[in-house]
Amino acid sequence: MQRYMIHLHNDKAYLPRDASPLLLRARSLLENLGIIVRDARVSSKFVEFDASMPDENSVKEVLSKLEGISPIASYEHVVERHMKKEDAIKHATKLFNEEKYWGAHETLEGVWKSATGTEKDILNGIILVAAAFVHDEKDEQGICLSILRRALKKLEHSNGTYFGIEIDRLVTKVREIIDSGKIERFAI
Repeated sequence: MQRYMIHLHNDKAYLPRDASPLLLRARSLLENLGIIVRDARVSSKFVEFDASMPDENSVKEVLSKLEGISPIASYEHVVERHMKKEDAIKHATKLFNEEKYWGAHETLEGVWKSATGTEKDILNGIILVAAAFVHDEKDEQGICLSILRRALKKLEHSNGTYFGIEIDRLVTKVREIIDSGKIERFAI
């Protein structure tokens, strides 16, 4: 089985509450192809599907079926990538800012595993913010807020800039969301 993250343009103004119906629709469109659609997430820019397909399937065939929901924006074959720390953080930041939170989380996890001390806490905090936004994309606000609280505990003793990410601003944004209970995604 090959795993893919498939991003459709969110031209139809889908909202996180549409994640479950979109997941069911994608599964229906792909059921005859032996495709497993694990999850659906909705950001303001994309509808994201996490799908696995037998090796003999063509990703192009899958994409053509999903275009019945919305036009294809991009897709990525999910494989473990080994990147230099600086490249991984830069790539993860780009993904986060594109509202591709799952990808940002996965990319940073590789860096986090080999980090220590304060750096490990900063990375864990950013990973948790991305994970929280993944849950918000599935209309799971309570889980999102709970994970943001965990992220804040990892980040609140850090400050300054980490590879271009303003930690003070990140902490302020997370704290504002927690205090207001209103989830507003932001760029890092």
